[in-house]
Amino acid sequence: MISPASLQRVRAVADAVLYEGYLLYPYRASSSKNQSRWQFGVLGPSGAAESGIGEAPRMSCQTLMRAGDGAGVNVTLRFLQLQVRSIERAVADSAEFVPVDELTVAGASWLSWDEAVEREFDLGNQYPAQWPGERNLDVHIDGGTQVEELRDEDGSLAGRVVRTRWPAHAVVTVGSDSVDGLNRVRVSVENTTTAQDVAGWDKDSAIRQSLIGAHLILAAENTEFVSLLEPPSEAAQLAGTCAHERCYPVLAGLPGETDLVLVSPIILYDHPEVAEQSDGALFDATEIDEILTLRVMTLTEEEKRQARATDPLAAQIIDRCEQMSPATLAQMHGILRDPHLPDPHLPDPGLPDMGLVPELTDDMPWWDPDADTAVRPDVDGVIVNGIRVAKGTVVRIHPSRRADAQDLFFAGQLARVVTVHADVDGGTHVGVVLVDDPASELHEWYGRYLYFAPDEVEPVSADTGKDGQP
Repeated sequence: MISPASLQRVRAVADAVLYEGYLLYPYRASSSKNQSRWQFGVLGPSGAAESGIGEAPRMSCQTLMRAGDGAGVNVTLRFLQLQVRSIERAVADSAEFVPVDELTVAGASWLSWDEAVEREFDLGNQYPAQWPGERNLDVHIDGGTQVEELRDEDGSLAGRVVRTRWPAHAVVTVGSDSVDGLNRVRVSVENTTTAQDVAGWDKDSAIRQSLIGAHLILAAENTEFVSLLEPPSEAAQLAGTCAHERCYPVLAGLPGETDLVLVSPIILYDHPEVAEQSDGALFDATEIDEILTLRVMTLTEEEKRQARATDPLAAQIIDRCEQMSPATLAQMHGILRDPHLPDPHLPDPGLPDMGLVPELTDDMPWWDPDADTAVRPDVDGVIVNGIRVAKGTVVRIHPSRRADAQDLFFAGQLARVVTVHADVDGGTHVGVVLVDDPASELHEWYGRYLYFAPDEVEPVSADTGKDGQP
């Protein structure tokens, strides 16, 4: 049974994915960066991509699940549906209204703006191994109009807010094939809204019937998922055959648990989590929370008023930053760690001197330039799997530290070690250049290395030629 803590964790990450890029600092409709929207994971109506007015309609993935009696998967589709918010001013002595860009009523400002509403469809438990072929699950997204009256302090009708959503239709397809005790589960989502359903057929109408920030939460029933990033040896070959289109399935929930998968439009590692120091969503994961919060605090009162009028979610960000306590702000600054704790990647001090990375001691002032003489990256080394890794060693890359999602592109590739560094916190970093990179000599000349921890590299050969080939 999936634990509540695990579900809470995966939903926190899923919400971050859902709203990534939804509205960017300074959170105002007038800002040029907020004139062109939307964010990741947009599934456009059929034909929109071919017409150059929208995104492709489909995303799909394959993931591994252990076979067994009653093995199934619960499928949940989540996305944002665009909602056009139109502001209309009441015409005096008339029942008519006229559209306006902005209207101030009883001290509050209202802007015409494209906002969004969260949509979630629990498609129930599916048992793909028991079916012949695939099963199509229809998702009907309702449209509609809501009207909110705006009244002055004396109760007179000053205007109204008209929120409009357009209907759409999608199909989630689930299937699987069984290989050596494993089920390779196939899941796809396709926006099947057609051009004939879209009045006007332009960029604005296409995004109105798109699935925005689309992602899936898959929950195992009577079975467990297998990591595609770090599969066990018996599943490694099959994991390598799993194909993905515009999404990335990763194990989700608490570390060590294998009953949840998040199918995300953003590259993630297994068991992703929102940093505990983050006090709330800011919709821009490419920014550092502390810096972005400080920027919000520098906005003028007029700029804050405009942000609040742009979107209720922007108003929440402004209010949260204004009310933030010094302690909450301070926790965003980072965490102090003891730099003298032992590094598990350094060899046992009892080993003979093999030119390993020296350990900084309490009487060695790391800020003193003379201390640099104790560190020699071009000759220092580190023990990995009982083998000394130093300049010239050929290693195979196995990224696992979650420092940079782009490191995933280097997984399994051969690299030549150029330097081994020690930092002031007692950590060790192996600098490499890729063997198959035609620009490797140039990178080495400039000192542009890729850095990995010792447990992310596997020694292949220490006997290298000038070209770096073993």
